[in-house]
Amino acid sequence: MGRLFKLQFLGPLALFVATLSAELAVRALAYAPSSELLWFVNLKMFGIFQRSYYMLSDLLGIQNFQLLGIALPIFLLACYGLAARRRFPLALASNLSFGYAALLLFSWQSPGAPTTQASLGSIAVPSGAGFYVLTGILGTSLVSFAISHLLYLRAARSEI
Repeated sequence: MGRLFKLQFLGPLALFVATLSAELAVRALAYAPSSELLWFVNLKMFGIFQRSYYMLSDLLGIQNFQLLGIALPIFLLACYGLAARRRFPLALASNLSFGYAALLLFSWQSPGAPTTQASLGSIAVPSGAGFYVLTGILGTSLVSFAISHLLYLRAARSEI
């Protein structure tokens, strides 16, 4: 179990830290609603989590589901895989973190009326600080995702 095995942990870790930071920013804003800095952090940096929160709350209606129902289980699965030196739990956690990062990206699309024509329009992403947060989450999750697949292919090739 080398460096590549440990790098798979990067995606779930980045996802958990970003989701926890977004939840803490919401809690801090509840205590100090007149703080301009907290409004900036909440709306500009972690706006991607707000849109996905509204999308998930329409489906589930569970409070703090992004943190307690998605990010924490993925992170705990990755911790178990890293501590027990098991390939499958860590690879599964890295794949799930990439899937959730993709969900965050796609939830950024503004809801609109469905059209009947085909479009090759680009995906709208946040600008400024929100773009950097989304890029960090998506980039680390993609690296983790790619490493897990590389290690799987390497193990399959060594068995053959």
